[in-house]
Amino acid sequence: MNLEYLSKLLTEVKNGDLDVNIALDQLRDFTTKDLGYATVDNHREIRTGYPEVIYGQGKTPEQVAGIVEYMLTRDNNILATRVTEAMYARVSEICPDAVYNPTARTISIRKKELQVPPTYIAIITAGTSDLPVAEEAAITAEIFGNKVERVVDVGVAGIHRLYNRLDVIRGARVNVVVAGMEGALPSIVGGLVDKPVIAVPTSVGYGANFGGLSALLGMLTSCASGTSVVNIDNGFGAGFLASMINRL
Repeated sequence: MNLEYLSKLLTEVKNGDLDVNIALDQLRDFTTKDLGYATVDNHREIRTGYPEVIYGQGKTPEQVAGIVEYMLTRDNNILATRVTEAMYARVSEICPDAVYNPTARTISIRKKELQVPPTYIAIITAGTSDLPVAEEAAITAEIFGNKVERVVDVGVAGIHRLYNRLDVIRGARVNVVVAGMEGALPSIVGGLVDKPVIAVPTSVGYGANFGGLSALLGMLTSCASGTSVVNIDNGFGAGFLASMINRL
């Protein structure tokens, strides 16, 4: 349920093109839909501008498929994150158009085309090992109607690689910088651009990385102004925030 659909529904009732009882039936699940194991928030797009997203981890393939099956009845694009191949296999049975990205661990279903802003989001990774988190950010931004440019493997161990892509990085409306190990790359990017930088620490690294904690703390203590930080491995959160900034 979104504002466009609601406006169309009310206009049809006002003009006498739609019976009131039929409209009421369509509005029966206006705010939420209780599936027993999940309560789908139908009202979220009206409140926030973005529809609900399915978090797959901890759910069964049947539960993910059940949520998708219901969401297919609504006029929204669908995104599921942290999914498995088994979940995709089950979802593809009810929706052959579902697209699985094994790197990002996402399932996406496009039901409508969104107006894409002329500006773009740059997703930058320190290393190839950071790609799963970066791709989650990229797929999230794309399903919400953004153009994305990917800049891969330009970390501080070979910083000259970054300077070769500065035109793309500086041209972005917002930069998402994904890094593990010591997490230094967002500070460098933040010192080179006049746009917001969203830093994403990853759990990539040896023991003293503490599962991404060292990268997180390094990014939180960055001296580069205009840099914000999301949680460890939270590509979805970074892509969502980048989309909100790009679509202002």
